[in-house]
Amino acid sequence: MVEKLPSVRVTIQKGARLGQQPTATSERGNEYWAGSFVDYLRTECRLSDNTVQAYRRDMEHFLAWWGQRSLAELDTARLTDYLGWLNDRQLAATSVARHIVSLRMFFRYLQLEGVVTKNPVELLSTPRTWERVPSVLSAEQIEEFLKAPGPADPFWRRDRALLELLYATGCRVSECSNLTIRDTHLEQRYCRCRGKGNKERLVPLNLPAVEAIQAYLAEERPALAARQPAPPDWLLLSRSGRRLRREAIWELVKKYAARAGLPPTITPHTLRHSFATHLLAGGADLRQVQEMLGHANIRTTQIYTHVDLSRLKRIHQRYHPRG
Repeated sequence: MVEKLPSVRVTIQKGARLGQQPTATSERGNEYWAGSFVDYLRTECRLSDNTVQAYRRDMEHFLAWWGQRSLAELDTARLTDYLGWLNDRQLAATSVARHIVSLRMFFRYLQLEGVVTKNPVELLSTPRTWERVPSVLSAEQIEEFLKAPGPADPFWRRDRALLELLYATGCRVSECSNLTIRDTHLEQRYCRCRGKGNKERLVPLNLPAVEAIQAYLAEERPALAARQPAPPDWLLLSRSGRRLRREAIWELVKKYAARAGLPPTITPHTLRHSFATHLLAGGADLRQVQEMLGHANIRTTQIYTHVDLSRLKRIHQRYHPRG
């Protein structure tokens, strides 16, 4: 469901550096403490930029509702009003749950800094969310999708390398965007991905992906890299020689999905879902798929065991008394 939040005009100030005593002005400003919290997440917790920005947006929404009232005045009754405020804007249960987690982390930080003595958000349970079975592409659809870029496209070798990389590794779109040349080992057929929390993992590359990347490196990337004064580190470059941004990858996936006749709901994450589902359908171990996806919890990976209908049929036929 599309989030319908109001236009938020709250500006979160940059907080003081950790270890400094806040001034009287900053003690009175909720924006100050929200900014200090965001700095803490970035510098001390070393969360990814995307995660930090998500926390920042959640703080802006909270401050748009709470205003300049004292943070120590927040209690469970007012928190219930906040949940109602979020629900009135037709947020999905997953979005409301994320806002609660952000607020809980914020108040834990305030306790560490001595701003508040208790954390009322700890008493608030997150909304129960349904596990949605992810949509995946069939092997035939994948083949049409991967060959959609062609010579008529400006940088079709780069685009084909991008699509092959997404499907061959199951990487998140941000991981592909930040993949560097030195982390791509084509001779050994693997790449080193940096995922959430800057955690590293090694993911194998299949032969079609290696060949597509090699063609891009030989035919297109040198000209793109020459448009920058210094050699860029990233594997996938934009037309200006800079890193191919997440937004551009989304646009390219949408473009080629439409050309291949795929549903408009296809996103880069669909290739990640397809990667995991196809591996499990081929007999891969769940733990191995978890490692390649970079999931911290195997329960996140288990959702893909419910996607492959052929696997479920085999289990049913083998174990059901009337199978």
